[in-house]
Amino acid sequence: MRALVCKQYGPPDTLRIEAYPDPVAGPGQILVQVVAAGINFPDLLAIAGKYQVKTPTPFVPGNEAAGTVLSIGPGVRDFSPGDRVIVATRGGAFAERCVAYEKMSMRMPVELDYAQAAGFSVTYGTSYHALVQRASVQAGETLLVLGAAGGVGIAAVQIGKALGARVIAAASSAAKLEFARAAGADALIDYSTASLRDSVKEICGGDGVDVVYDPVGGELAEQAYRALNWHGRYLVVGFASGDIPAFAANIALLKEASIVGVWWGTWAEKNPGLQARNMQKLAELLAAGKLVPQTSESYALEDFRAAFAAIAGRRALGKVILQMMPLAASSSV
Repeated sequence: MRALVCKQYGPPDTLRIEAYPDPVAGPGQILVQVVAAGINFPDLLAIAGKYQVKTPTPFVPGNEAAGTVLSIGPGVRDFSPGDRVIVATRGGAFAERCVAYEKMSMRMPVELDYAQAAGFSVTYGTSYHALVQRASVQAGETLLVLGAAGGVGIAAVQIGKALGARVIAAASSAAKLEFARAAGADALIDYSTASLRDSVKEICGGDGVDVVYDPVGGELAEQAYRALNWHGRYLVVGFASGDIPAFAANIALLKEASIVGVWWGTWAEKNPGLQARNMQKLAELLAAGKLVPQTSESYALEDFRAAFAAIAGRRALGKVILQMMPLAASSSV
């Protein structure tokens, strides 16, 4: 099969499209013919050797995909060859075929096309877990989403609204904020031109927010952290800015606030029952029209450098997709 291979840690330019051994479905796994895969910021870290868990080279990156089941491994009960599926993987998605565990896979909802489905599992899985299990967002609470136009950010905006929260979207340009507004955000903050903390106070009438969803980190983290309400929850989702923030512990004391880590992939593997329930809830929200996955850029495998550049430059609105086969030809798959 063709695959995008990382033979040495470095920038995307060091990746190569090569013939790679076909994977085989083991116990509890399914083998999938990949139509499209979603690119996420952690993929950049993985190929640079900077992710929290370092993958030995050579390896095929990519952690989410959509396609069709080719075969099933021993013990698989819920899938059969020919099923259209969405899968989350521990690498291997940027290839014509990949394997995924049954417990990390779901049937592709009829509301989605392959491009939308390819970018669904990580972003919506992360954001739902963060807002429901980690922050326990309640209807009527105020949620501040940083990086609100990115993949996980726009998912958090939509899920926050579905949970009944008032959502403040924060991003770095007018175009990104308009994108978040169209997804349902109630209020907007352009942190490239205004103080994040002061803007939150103005929007909230002098109060703060109940939950901060932060996939950005860096210098914005301190401002957002200080904008929490009493018993506020600060969700540490990622560090797209490249800088890991340090927090003043006295703020947590004064507000009885919580700093809460979110690592969806590991949580999902440790809690397959809850993970399956989350995916079912997300499917119900899709069917109700409350979630609309946003794919702004889609690239053929041969154009992987441009796809990664969209992620590295933080210009993407919603998800960036890598096609393993032409999407126009995927209707028969």
